[in-house]
Amino acid sequence: YVQRIKSDITLERKIKVVVDCGNGVAGTILPRVLKELGCQVIELFCDVDGKFPNHHPNPGDPANLKALITEVKSSKADLGIATDGDGDRIGVVDGQGNIVWPDELMILFARDVIEKSPGATVMYDVKSTSLLEGVIRLAGGEPMMVPSGHSIIKNKMAEHGALLAAEMSGHFFFKDRWYGFDDASYTAARLLEILASDPTSRTPTELFSELTQRVSTPEIIVNMPISEAKRFMNTLKVNFDGAGGELSTIDGIRIDYSDGWGLVRASNTMPALTLRFEAINETELNRIKQIFVEQMLQVKPNLILKI
Repeated sequence: YVQRIKSDITLERKIKVVVDCGNGVAGTILPRVLKELGCQVIELFCDVDGKFPNHHPNPGDPANLKALITEVKSSKADLGIATDGDGDRIGVVDGQGNIVWPDELMILFARDVIEKSPGATVMYDVKSTSLLEGVIRLAGGEPMMVPSGHSIIKNKMAEHGALLAAEMSGHFFFKDRWYGFDDASYTAARLLEILASDPTSRTPTELFSELTQRVSTPEIIVNMPISEAKRFMNTLKVNFDGAGGELSTIDGIRIDYSDGWGLVRASNTMPALTLRFEAINETELNRIKQIFVEQMLQVKPNLILKI
């Protein structure tokens, strides 16, 4: 497995990376992969322990990246990479400890794949930045927004022949040069290959900073029983007033405006609603949030929303 990745990936320069595997199974393989590629690797919580004594292995939650951020800063690493418990998702922070969200990483991956395969279909889930559509088209690819969900995305990839897909939760599916499944170790290696091959020798932090053109929230969780969440969303869809935005109901309710977007949907994996927002600035972000809050409270006036 290590040799298969090594045969596919070439790093043009050495990168110093902190790896936090959260005591999940990727700890047995990811550090070794990156060392074989020539990286200087600093390991955090790479011994497998199903009790997860240090933090929950969910790189999508900023609270679980605190140790990684601290180590990246103190060791002056180029970046930090975190993985989840079963090794199919990644989270990334830059050399200054700023979180680089998966949909931002997708900009780099999409450009890379399309450069080698012009016209490629690239998929991203409904929780992803609106910047992706334009980036993919500009690069010469075909963008496709799809519902969230591991099995849904894999089926859509097969149906449409997509070469790349991603979920905001940190799943990346590479069909070019790889096998179409989500693999944190391979994703990390592909990311480092892109970072190490920058023609102007920018640092990873400099490259990442160019991706962050908007302000956004992480995924916001509103606990609600599964059956209630479905009823809530059905009622909300009937009555939702998007205040002039473009409505998508492929997975919940997403409203896109010229200056941002908002999303509310019933989670596929837990008894909850999930929300996310993005805009060109904090003022517009708060405006879009307020539209969603008002509409949701009309359906359930006692709903507690901390967004």
